[in-house]
Amino acid sequence: MNLVLVEKREGYAIVTLNRPGEMNALSRDLRRQFVEAFEDCSRDENVRVIILTGNGRAFCAGFDLKELGSDNSESAAEEVNNAMAWAMDGFDGPVIGAINGHAITGGFELALACDVLIASENARFADTHARVGILPGWGLSQKLPRMIGLSRAKEISFTGAPVFAKQAYEWGLVNHVYAAGELLDKAVEMAENMCSCVPHILKQYKPLIERGYSMPYKEALAWEEEQAIASAGEAFASTIANRREAVIARGRSEKNKPD
Repeated sequence: MNLVLVEKREGYAIVTLNRPGEMNALSRDLRRQFVEAFEDCSRDENVRVIILTGNGRAFCAGFDLKELGSDNSESAAEEVNNAMAWAMDGFDGPVIGAINGHAITGGFELALACDVLIASENARFADTHARVGILPGWGLSQKLPRMIGLSRAKEISFTGAPVFAKQAYEWGLVNHVYAAGELLDKAVEMAENMCSCVPHILKQYKPLIERGYSMPYKEALAWEEEQAIASAGEAFASTIANRREAVIARGRSEKNKPD
């Protein structure tokens, strides 16, 4: 069974977690197929944007606890490594998280690894790491406070209480909330808008924002200026090269005209 579905369209791909009967819990096989899917998209130059979503009523309920419970402590520790997060990070274009339902613990971390989050009215986020007795390892403890503020992030993580779609929007966790039947269409519309950008600029913009965000403000401004100058130089060189080719082609055409 394909536990991760990949549909490639013009400029983007839709990656769907496909264990609906188990709320898309992250089994060993699903995690392996997920990494393979993202690595495949990373190698495909025609895929500039990825939409990540889930099949059924859940986005992702986190790790498959039954599977983890059958392992010894050493293998269990190995199982929760962040290969999936690294695979997502290895894709150099935007990742749109279309959160269709429950995003719980590891599923919440998977959502936070996306660049932009939109949600259906059925979405629900919860961090139950403290309840099940483990610490997050895919970035949740660092990303969530940066997105919604320190106090709100602590409330979510220390209580394990769910955050429903409306509250997630109000707190700045998701950008938009849509009716369940509209979510994927809206994600596709966003992906197509992103794909209308100049491809190499879209690829460069993501690290420009992310690296700059981690710097002190003045350093970030200097970093942005440095990248803008380099980009402008590349654009100028490309324009000159294109003009040169056009002049050469015109000359050849004139030379080959009959007298």
